[in-house]
Amino acid sequence: MKRLMISCGLLIAFGLSSSAWAGKDDHVLVQEAAKNIVTVSQAAKMADETGVTLTGQITKHLKSDHYEFKDASGTIGVEIDDDIWRQAGLKVGDHVRLVGEVDTHRYKPTDIEVISIEKHHH
Repeated sequence: MKRLMISCGLLIAFGLSSSAWAGKDDHVLVQEAAKNIVTVSQAAKMADETGVTLTGQITKHLKSDHYEFKDASGTIGVEIDDDIWRQAGLKVGDHVRLVGEVDTHRYKPTDIEVISIEKHHH
């Protein structure tokens, strides 16, 4: 998220919605995610800002809006805004399907920034 300061300035100039600062617009990511139905281990190797769909279980609340998510292939960190969490009526332990954006970092493992999430009914 090193580009944050730069893109904020540009976005104010173009008057775009606040959710668009991360680069790609949510609807672009959602379309991309519909094609990228992946496992945790695949998502962890994908490029920054790739839209992905994951199905698995929320296993832990780490801190604030950071959670641990796992599927058969492994675990990954996911970032779920409080309002998204509340809207979906989630709790730790729920099986979910999420649409998110791959967020790569220089010094810590890749995680997923969640755009939308729903409980997955078996």
